[in-house]
Amino acid sequence: MGDDHPRADPLVFTLRWPVRGYELDSNGHVNNAIYLSWAEELATAHAEAAGYGRDWSVSRGGGWVVRRTEITYHRPAVYGDEVELIVRVELVRGARAIRRTTISRVADRELLAEVVTEWVWVRLRDGRPAPAPRELVELAATVTEKTLAQRRR
Repeated sequence: MGDDHPRADPLVFTLRWPVRGYELDSNGHVNNAIYLSWAEELATAHAEAAGYGRDWSVSRGGGWVVRRTEITYHRPAVYGDEVELIVRVELVRGARAIRRTTISRVADRELLAEVVTEWVWVRLRDGRPAPAPRELVELAATVTEKTLAQRRR
């Protein structure tokens, strides 16, 4: 991707796709584990589209790994649904980052699930946590402050 192409917003990203048959459980609902896969797939697509993907991370000697995930299920998705996923970066501070992904059904805007994922920046050479690149911390400074202010309340 050349520099003349507009990059995606580094803090918010949206994708849509149809529920696929192999993602269903025996009840005909999307399997619970799939929501986590979707959130990770979206996070990867977002980082690449915003210019902070794998190559960028490797060039800075590190990468993001998932430390913790919390999923709240609201309604099941079923075959034939088109889903919209929106990921928002909520915090980048020290070695940590937090992303919140909402998963909704396009047809009626019904919230299906929310996924909150905590990521840790690790050094490639030894796999140890390290401070995230300053550029990312600065990009997320406004949302980080907002997230921390909400927690203090």
